[in-house]
Amino acid sequence: MQDFFDIPTIIIIAVAIFVLYRLRSVLGTRTGNERTPMRDIRESRTEREKPDEAPRMDDVVVPLRPDARSERTDPEAAERAQRKFEAELERYVPDNAPLRARLQEIGDADPTFTPKSFINGAGAAYEMIVTAFAAGDRGALRPLLEKDVYEGFEAAIKQREAAGNKVDFTFVGLPNIAYTDASLDKKVANITIRFDAEVVSATRDADGNLVEGDAEKVVNIADEWTFSKNPKSRDPNWKLVGTNQIS
Repeated sequence: MQDFFDIPTIIIIAVAIFVLYRLRSVLGTRTGNERTPMRDIRESRTEREKPDEAPRMDDVVVPLRPDARSERTDPEAAERAQRKFEAELERYVPDNAPLRARLQEIGDADPTFTPKSFINGAGAAYEMIVTAFAAGDRGALRPLLEKDVYEGFEAAIKQREAAGNKVDFTFVGLPNIAYTDASLDKKVANITIRFDAEVVSATRDADGNLVEGDAEKVVNIADEWTFSKNPKSRDPNWKLVGTNQIS
């Protein structure tokens, strides 16, 4: 017993007790309510996914004119919006006064229309449509095209499928996009846009043989497309109602 309680042993026991006490004070004890790493991740994700109190304007597919809601009741807001609209016309239609006047008429009739938002949306629609057409994606095409235009696209897709051909298609870019025409009557607004696009396109038969195009070459294509909508409609979307391939 005297050997058991010698000084070195007592010192070692004291050190061990001290270390255990410090570990307990740092790590604590388990109560069953501890926050696990996965719980922290879930709660953090839930916090991030909480909806904002009001939708942001940049979340709208086709953004409204910035001050559209207050223009009718706030003369200063209307004046700011008009100056912005005119600046956009100057940027996108600098040398065509009659076209600018017609686009202004459309803007007056349709508060969702601005020259910038429309041309950006038209560029996105062009890429989506030509890519969907190459892939034969009817579901993507249908809501973007007026009935007669859709039927023409679908007929071309069916003809291609009947021949057993497939298209390898890559949309490279849209170096130029410009307003070329516009018109407005009581029920319909029409806007025509010229697209100068860069694409890679190769059509192959069922055996993989090249039928048309070049899978290694970027080519330039030019189209004029006309989009239409009712300016009084609450639906902000424009549909493609006419196509004209320039080159």
